[in-house]
Amino acid sequence: MSRGKGGNADTTVTAIVLAAGAGTRFSDVGHKLTALLPRTASRPAEPVARRAIAAAVEAHVGPVIVVTGRLVPSDLDLHDNSDGNLDSNGLETAHNPDWALGQMTSVRVGLDIADRNGSTVAVVGLADQPGIEPSAWRNVVDAVAANSSPITVATYEGRRGNPVALHRSVWNLLPTGGDEGARSLMRLHPELVSEVPCSGSPTDIDTAEDLRRWQNS
Repeated sequence: MSRGKGGNADTTVTAIVLAAGAGTRFSDVGHKLTALLPRTASRPAEPVARRAIAAAVEAHVGPVIVVTGRLVPSDLDLHDNSDGNLDSNGLETAHNPDWALGQMTSVRVGLDIADRNGSTVAVVGLADQPGIEPSAWRNVVDAVAANSSPITVATYEGRRGNPVALHRSVWNLLPTGGDEGARSLMRLHPELVSEVPCSGSPTDIDTAEDLRRWQNS
């Protein structure tokens, strides 16, 4: 799929949702990504990862790659659309066998697929952030497409969060391992980065307490 306004109408995008972590801080039963969130005005009751991934799908920026690790693709059951609330067309899962070596190994799995797709932009988000809205995915992609900067990061009340859009010109500048993703690159090359204010919540669900706050909100 192509997106772009302003400078580049030929931008092609792959969205990458990282769902590979161990979730060791989550002390409740099961994995945090499969924990159930309550129904909202716009979404049914559903697992954490499904809600986060649905936002990437509903953004319609391009194909969505979900990178798994501790959980395998079948654990997330993303191709069950019996409730009509997750369009699996253009949704692909990819397992990262090296997930325990750090988040960046999962980003690299997604970037390899983006490269095979011929994408000019990869936009990366997290499966444990169910408050990210589809508009945030679109906003960062549109900013890169308009040639504002090769790296565009969503901000929430002035603080950087996710998703982050990366033009392919910077992919080789990213580290090959570790847990920082694009953060280290943004620190080293602030001149490459622009920020886009977004609505929604960038809060992670890492612990059982985090989950309870979401369930009671």
